[in-house]
Amino acid sequence: MKFARILAIAAALVAAALAHAGDGKTHRVAFHVDQNDPAVMNLVLNNVSNLMEYYQDKGEQVQIEVVAYGPGLHMFREDTSPVKDRLKHLSSGTFPSTVKFSACGNTQKGMEKREGHAIPIVPEATSISVGWSVAVPRRVRLGRPFSEVSTG
Repeated sequence: MKFARILAIAAALVAAALAHAGDGKTHRVAFHVDQNDPAVMNLVLNNVSNLMEYYQDKGEQVQIEVVAYGPGLHMFREDTSPVKDRLKHLSSGTFPSTVKFSACGNTQKGMEKREGHAIPIVPEATSISVGWSVAVPRRVRLGRPFSEVSTG
């Protein structure tokens, strides 16, 4: 049931993004991952790939940000990520579009405290201070519209 909800939300995002295609603007899409579930992580990465391919075929640009926090941080953990190879592949082949992977620094610090050691983040991701609560308001403050997909 939860996976069906995620799939429906992802389909709505793709439909919304495609509806704005052709307007000459750079398209912006944000995904967030808050579950340690490889199916959810792969679904998000599938949608990232599909959006990049769609806009590339149209000769348009898209800026995509994937933010992981809470249990979803495992997506960007060097030691536990089930999607490390896909992150590397997506990072290397995005031109002219861009994909940014952002790891919640608060979640990372909390995991380090609980586990008693440093939590390494994959090189494709950047640690940001507060995860989703920083990524979305930053875009809104800068007046940059975005589409959002929630996995929670």
